[in-house]
Amino acid sequence: MKIIGIGNALVDVLTQLEDDQLLKTLSLPRGSMQLVDADRSAKIQEMSKSLSKQMASGGSAANTIHGLAKLGMETAFIGSVGKDETGEFFEEDLKKSNIRPVLFYTDSPSGIANGMISPDGERTFGTFLGAALELSLDKLDAKHFEGYDVLHVEGYLVQNHELLEAILKLAKASGLKVSLDLASYNVVEDNLDFLREMVSKYVDIVFANEEESKAFSGEEPSKALDYIASLTEVAVVKVGSKGSMVKQGDTVVNIAPIQAKALDTTGAGDLYASGFLYGWLNNLGFEKAGALGSLLAGTVIEVLGAKFDDSKWAEIRKMI
Repeated sequence: MKIIGIGNALVDVLTQLEDDQLLKTLSLPRGSMQLVDADRSAKIQEMSKSLSKQMASGGSAANTIHGLAKLGMETAFIGSVGKDETGEFFEEDLKKSNIRPVLFYTDSPSGIANGMISPDGERTFGTFLGAALELSLDKLDAKHFEGYDVLHVEGYLVQNHELLEAILKLAKASGLKVSLDLASYNVVEDNLDFLREMVSKYVDIVFANEEESKAFSGEEPSKALDYIASLTEVAVVKVGSKGSMVKQGDTVVNIAPIQAKALDTTGAGDLYASGFLYGWLNNLGFEKAGALGSLLAGTVIEVLGAKFDDSKWAEIRKMI
């Protein structure tokens, strides 16, 4: 099986906070993803310049595709970057991870996700989309999806309704299964009716955490799972330290979490999707797919950022 991802091509600048005061000063709701302009992005970086930082290629869908590539699947990623060092950094990171880059270059600066990590591991993003925002309909056609079996798309693209619907239509017309990660509770709230319509028409598997599933359904996790499963083939609701739940038709599977010490929750949902999709697409069954999702999510929260080293990937491949 071959899988292609599409989403905002971003470079994460991850900052470890000493407390949450900076989030209040910057008016960034803890645990959310807020879009910011270039000036506000620069302000975030200026006000946090004395704190410990780390840079890595990011974006929700790109993180998931990175995990799938590390597990040995054939992958590609579609996005838009600027003609700058940040864009070059993003492309090189795809290539060294054996991900085929399908990147469109623009004159705008590349997107940056300013990730602020609270002492308890919760992450809050002030995201400057920059060139990522210039992924557009006129650049995409069916040929980009040829030869792939699955499209994984991040919910953050819902900010552009026309673009997201066109992407989903192209994928389905090309015979692909569609996987969607709902991405962030505030994004779901702001685009609720449209997202529900897209899921019911085009999506085969939905990933949501507890807050996102509640925003999407108005219900607590178990009932949210039922609601999402009524609209799509496979529903996955993640409930943090309580594990996750999967539903297809009348079948419900509860997945236990792994024990982990959270340093930074950035990428936990993205890497859960990597593990689950690997298991699902390789016919391992929901229990093993969910266990693999939990393993990757539990591993990534013990490091800063959404990536971990090759020795850890080697251990995981051995466990599989």
